[in-house]
Amino acid sequence: MTQEILNYNRIAEAIDYIREHFKEQPSLEGVAEKVHLSPYHFQRMFTDWAGVSPKKFLQYISIEHAKAVLKNEQATVFDAALETGLSGTGRLHDLFINIEGMTPGEYKNGGESLAINYSFAETPFGEVLVASTHKGICYMAFADDENMAFNEMKGKFPSAAFRRMTDLIQQNALYIFTKDWSQLNQVKLHLKGTEFQLKVWESLLSIPMGKFTTYGKLAARLNNPKASRAVGSAVGDNPVAFLIPCHRVIQSTGSFGQYHWGSTRKTAMLGWEGVKAGCRFRLQNSLPL
Repeated sequence: MTQEILNYNRIAEAIDYIREHFKEQPSLEGVAEKVHLSPYHFQRMFTDWAGVSPKKFLQYISIEHAKAVLKNEQATVFDAALETGLSGTGRLHDLFINIEGMTPGEYKNGGESLAINYSFAETPFGEVLVASTHKGICYMAFADDENMAFNEMKGKFPSAAFRRMTDLIQQNALYIFTKDWSQLNQVKLHLKGTEFQLKVWESLLSIPMGKFTTYGKLAARLNNPKASRAVGSAVGDNPVAFLIPCHRVIQSTGSFGQYHWGSTRKTAMLGWEGVKAGCRFRLQNSLPL
């Protein structure tokens, strides 16, 4: 048996063990001992093979179970914490905030206790709908039709309370269209997504204005070079247009490809950013930088 196969078998065994024993919330040392590795080597090997740390994987498995429990109308947040093997509701609360961007109660109520402000604003690329909670920007989309744009947003937060008003969080985010982004205060985002989606969206934020990348290179940056299709799906699910620059991802052939809000708009955005950044930009047959 080669070393690579041996390593794979160990990680597969560890994954199965965590899935079967997550209610015991096993420690890093405990799982490492099960696969006959030191905690240090197990941490490094698991992260290389699974793409996330053992702790993150345990958290992901735990929160998926907690979410399933909370779907039961009779179940309480305490029930979900107990069923997941957590020591109390405080740990479940922290887990939901870190991974889901909302509290367990907000998840159970389908966003019922979530208050969202929204407004429409003009940009160089047409009207945009921008929405925020008290924690940050939760949604931004180009709005060729205001009613359709609002209904699409409402479908993502079906039980939230909406109020049409402009707040400081929205104003600060909209400065990206008119001011030097490097001089702005950090804009906070309040997003809901899977761990993989959040990793993709975070990676998109690292693509500077005037530059772009491919789906393959983005997958490689996430240490998962074979996941181009999954990366493409996560890019397409980006809930915050322009601010999270999914328009800066193109096909490996140099073609700009499709865009949720129109390929013409994507071409215009890339050209506009290229001028702003002082870059020479070819709108066709471009090669990724």
